[in-house]
Amino acid sequence: MVSWLEELDRREAAAREEIAELRLQIDELTRRLAGREEVLSRLVITRETMTEILSGDGTVADVGAESDAGGLGAGSPVGVRLVPQWTPELGAEVLPSAYRDIVEVLGDAVHPMRAHHICAALGLSTDKSKVEGFRSKLKRLVERGWLVEQGPGLFTPGRIPAADGDALVQAESSAVCGRAGVGSGSRP
Repeated sequence: MVSWLEELDRREAAAREEIAELRLQIDELTRRLAGREEVLSRLVITRETMTEILSGDGTVADVGAESDAGGLGAGSPVGVRLVPQWTPELGAEVLPSAYRDIVEVLGDAVHPMRAHHICAALGLSTDKSKVEGFRSKLKRLVERGWLVEQGPGLFTPGRIPAADGDALVQAESSAVCGRAGVGSGSRP
């Protein structure tokens, strides 16, 4: 039979051993937690920076980059407006490829298109959440004069060839809708 002192010693030793194991686990978890917090912090900063860059608020962090490229941002795009305001001398080639593809698809369209149809034409996902994110690109192109929103959710090129084929004019809502036979409420 074991004496009660020996049993207490055994239990005390087991408790000390378990405490030591738990402290090791806590140290390991604390290191892992610190590592994940650092990753999260970097991701949050990246999201904030990219949102600022892509918001197109006109902020230019590197004035030299703007003056060297005529304001189009050759080199690092940090702080440079990626979608410039449309002017007659600019072609779609100055746009980032994702935006250029949108302008080209709408340029080839015979009628105004909705965001989900443009996504499908570009081979992108037509899931509702993806289309809503894509719609922000369309709105940015509208703000900069590259596209026109004919009615709620109907997008057309912002500039269409004039009758003589040389000049470009701002697309008029009624002219394009009449030409395409599409009303603002219909779904192409």
